Amino acid sequence: MIPKLTEFPMPPSEIPQKNRLLAALTPDVFQRIQPQLEWVSLPLATVLYESGDKLHHVYFPTDSIVSLLYVMENGASAEISVVGNDGFVGIAILMGGESTPSRAVVQSGGGAYRLSARRFKEEFHQNIQFLHLMLRYSQALLTQMAQTAVCNRHHSIDQQLCRWLLLSLDRLSGNQLIMTQELIANMLGVRREGVTEAAGKLQKDGVIEYSRGHLTVLKRQRLEELCCECYAVVRDETNRLFPYTCFDK
Repeated sequence: MIPKLTEFPMPPSEIPQKNRLLAALTPDVFQRIQPQLEWVSLPLATVLYESGDKLHHVYFPTDSIVSLLYVMENGASAEISVVGNDGFVGIAILMGGESTPSRAVVQSGGGAYRLSARRFKEEFHQNIQFLHLMLRYSQALLTQMAQTAVCNRHHSIDQQLCRWLLLSLDRLSGNQLIMTQELIANMLGVRREGVTEAAGKLQKDGVIEYSRGHLTVLKRQRLEELCCECYAVVRDETNRLFPYTCFDK
């Protein structure tokens, strides 16, 4: 069941163009789909869909982050990618699959604009610019998935945490994240103790400040220095595909 998401009124400052894909649309395409865009509130830990669910909407986050997770039979899970204001949730609709084996859960609360699957498919079937834009984003997302798999296999928890923090920051407007270490551990597919130790090192070095679920990055450049090459691969490929929406901060 898709939870009720429209629990709160849309903030006055909320506009669709806060999502970079929507901002990249040509004026004529945007004007066509704008009447069908519905703003929804995405509280932390909201599940947009479970594995195997038929997808009825695509979501364009503005100030929220959604994690795509693979869940094992024993309940263990690991994140395969994150989606924020850089893209959309619901790539299976674009590919024609209608459903996906992953779970989509809100990692950082905020809002998003959603569009019905029917209207989304109508637009990419009739508009080549819209289709090319969504396909380029799909390539960027697949790059992130592949690099995440490599990183989880070959790099330390310390490096994985740095990569995860940087990817999350790139998809938010500020330098703060609101989430627990337990949630981070579930995303990375590691034990909470490992995340606690890795976060403790970063805090001791003055790179981050963490207290009661609030994490603030104080030294982004240092965080990038401590990270493995996986973050840069994803960032550079995204910037190559979307040179007009550079992720560098």
